[in-house]
Amino acid sequence: MTRLAVLADIHGNLPALEAVIDDMASFEVDHVVVAGDSINVGPFSREVLEVISERNWAVIRGNNGYYVTEFDTPRMPAHWSRFTLPPWLLEQLGARWIKVVACLPDTLSLRFPDAAPIRVFHGLPDNPWVSIHPLSAKCDVEAWLSGITEATVICAHSHIPMERHIGPWHIFNPGSVGIPLDGERSASYMILDGDHLGWNLIAHRRVPFEHDSIFAAFDKQQFVQRCGVAAMLLTQEFETARMRLWPFLQWKQRFYADEPESVALFDEFQLVEDTRPYQPPEYRDLTPDLYRD
Repeated sequence: MTRLAVLADIHGNLPALEAVIDDMASFEVDHVVVAGDSINVGPFSREVLEVISERNWAVIRGNNGYYVTEFDTPRMPAHWSRFTLPPWLLEQLGARWIKVVACLPDTLSLRFPDAAPIRVFHGLPDNPWVSIHPLSAKCDVEAWLSGITEATVICAHSHIPMERHIGPWHIFNPGSVGIPLDGERSASYMILDGDHLGWNLIAHRRVPFEHDSIFAAFDKQQFVQRCGVAAMLLTQEFETARMRLWPFLQWKQRFYADEPESVALFDEFQLVEDTRPYQPPEYRDLTPDLYRD
């Protein structure tokens, strides 16, 4: 039997990662796998990569890694030119860790001698920007996974914990270590045990972590001053464990599509009592009261 700790979506949140490391010590895990998005948004992206590297964990890139590898290159999508976080992230990482991110794989096949194989990817097998979540239609999941021969799948990206059986696949999403979006201000991860018959969920852990050092680091790095309205909304996600940036962008598109992001629009958005119309369905429908004040 092999025991795994499964982490994902740390997003530069070192205090949350440290709390998870302390918590997992009692489970005597054989190895740790990180299903992408270790970096960006939080103020400690370099430090998180240092911790992962020192421990030789298995890790994949995730969609946020592409802000490192593609930004300000000929491959960059045109609309990214409006994004304010990538330059701040690149400065956090520095040349050494930019190259580390560039070399990370997008998927892994874990093949322990005493356990069934596992496929690890961030969103979908060939697309880190789209997630499998608890409301994903069975037919869609079957199509997305049609080329996956491993019966056990670890994915991430949605920040929503999940265990599902669909067709021949047993699918796990550990939720987010760094930015939970279900209203619980605690890091989420999973412990799995595996043998030749497959993998079982032993524990889904929710671990409290301290937030003060995150906000202090944001202030020191002048996150809001440098990254503007996006930073203001993402700071609120750390404060509330609720999605704020995406619904703001949807609300703005509906009412102020031709106006630039501004503090005035941020202030107006704070007065929206029910943001459910602007939430992705998987967040709106799974937590129906979370986004209605």
